[in-house]
Amino acid sequence: MVLNGWQKALGGVLAAAPLLAGCGSAATNSSSAASSAKPTTLVLYSAQGYDQAEATAFQKATGIKVKLDDMSTGPLLAKVQSEGTHPQWDVIWFDGNEPMASLAQSNMLYTGYTPANLSRYNSLGNSLLPSSHAYFPTGVTAAAAIVYNKKAIPASEVPHTWNALLNSQFKGKIGMNNPAISGPTYPFVAGIFKEFGVSGGENFFKQLKANGLHIYNTNGDTVQALQAGTIDIGMIQDSAEWALVESNPNFGVVYPTNGVAMLPSDMAIAKNAPDLKAAKMFINFVLSPQGQKIMQDEQAAGSDALFNPVIQGETPNPHRGGNPTKWVNVNPVYGGSHQAAWTQWFTANIVGQ
Repeated sequence: MVLNGWQKALGGVLAAAPLLAGCGSAATNSSSAASSAKPTTLVLYSAQGYDQAEATAFQKATGIKVKLDDMSTGPLLAKVQSEGTHPQWDVIWFDGNEPMASLAQSNMLYTGYTPANLSRYNSLGNSLLPSSHAYFPTGVTAAAAIVYNKKAIPASEVPHTWNALLNSQFKGKIGMNNPAISGPTYPFVAGIFKEFGVSGGENFFKQLKANGLHIYNTNGDTVQALQAGTIDIGMIQDSAEWALVESNPNFGVVYPTNGVAMLPSDMAIAKNAPDLKAAKMFINFVLSPQGQKIMQDEQAAGSDALFNPVIQGETPNPHRGGNPTKWVNVNPVYGGSHQAAWTQWFTANIVGQ
């Protein structure tokens, strides 16, 4: 079986005043050289829509040059894994705390840093912050909800549970992303496995496949299929769904009542970061009021701006139209430890054949 995206990456992994105060407390795993060096260049690997705007603002505020490598999550993780203990990056930023937990378990992330702006976390942010401070949550979306074409599906037939998608009336009309490529999709799969049990979750996806499930690479590809009428229902990250609704009111969003997987976005610093001080300052900048404002700017961030904030006093972008009544929280260490196996199963049994 040929592995790609997240499979390759995680297979390898598993085997202003507040800003300038960003260096925070010193961590035990920093070297004296890294601690004393003047920050000059930040290398950022990111899979976020707002990364370029954030990098530009940080560079303007600090004078620190930013080299941004923007890519989807699968290639990002593959690149991180290939560099191993000699990272060419300082900060990584993507959706999904399961792969972050795997990187932390593999001792690839810098720990113990306490940014000055850490005190700005709300209760949700604090609940998602690991005690080691190996990574830092920056927002929350749903890994997948149901988006549907109102013209094709009458209100009386709109599915309100995951199991309702198995009805024959939706045969060949449902699409989702590939968890080996799309960052939000593995947490969706893991959430289904938690709610249904692993064997029950496998059976659910097998029945979806038998009902003509379409698999696309990313949110953008699935949205294009919805707009073209190739499918009438999508199961993708809810920020992309709300952006579609904003642009086309003929689409609607439903959160299945039996639970929707929570998807945190997270930042982390490389354990052997080439520019540790720049990395610390960037983390603190993103958690600042200025950094948060940039993240919620749709012109700069696109659909990624439609998230739930984890910072006190911040409110969601008004174009985010709602939230689930029931969140499903998968333990990131547990989910991360099963990611390679579950993604491989999905590739072999749902994407393949």
